[in-house]
Amino acid sequence: MSTTQSERLRGLLEPLVSAQQLDLEEIEVSRAGRRGVLRIIVDSDEGVELDTCAELSRAISQKLDETDVMGEGEYVLEVSSPGAERPLSEPRHYVRATGRLVRFHLAADGSGELVARILAVDEDGLDLEVPGVKGRKPTARRLAFDEIAKARVEIEFNRKDKKEEEA
Repeated sequence: MSTTQSERLRGLLEPLVSAQQLDLEEIEVSRAGRRGVLRIIVDSDEGVELDTCAELSRAISQKLDETDVMGEGEYVLEVSSPGAERPLSEPRHYVRATGRLVRFHLAADGSGELVARILAVDEDGLDLEVPGVKGRKPTARRLAFDEIAKARVEIEFNRKDKKEEEA
């Protein structure tokens, strides 16, 4: 996708996404056989409901039909929220992952790895709780954003959801 097309798509779609109180996380244009695929990833602090994606998809489709930004060929439009395996890269991603267990690849030597629960996020970094091993108590740790090479939420099957804990 050319930078010009990417910029045009972002400029066209950002107001539609913002009107739904969502963040435009990613725009991806690719090929699937003879058709193009336009994948739009949106998110918010509260998550994204399926109905919101459907409503946004209709608005985006209508807007794209009014322009030539996708060219003359056929394309498929996909509007969705980021999956559980999405990398955390922006401070807002870490804020949304507060309370979750995250696997960090540390930037210092490229080989260090840390699994910890995010307790708090500020403009400089994260306050973490590193789980104790073999019956030991968890420990606190501070991690600056510039110490993180990559990070992903770890899927926990046995952890209660916040809503379950409040009930």
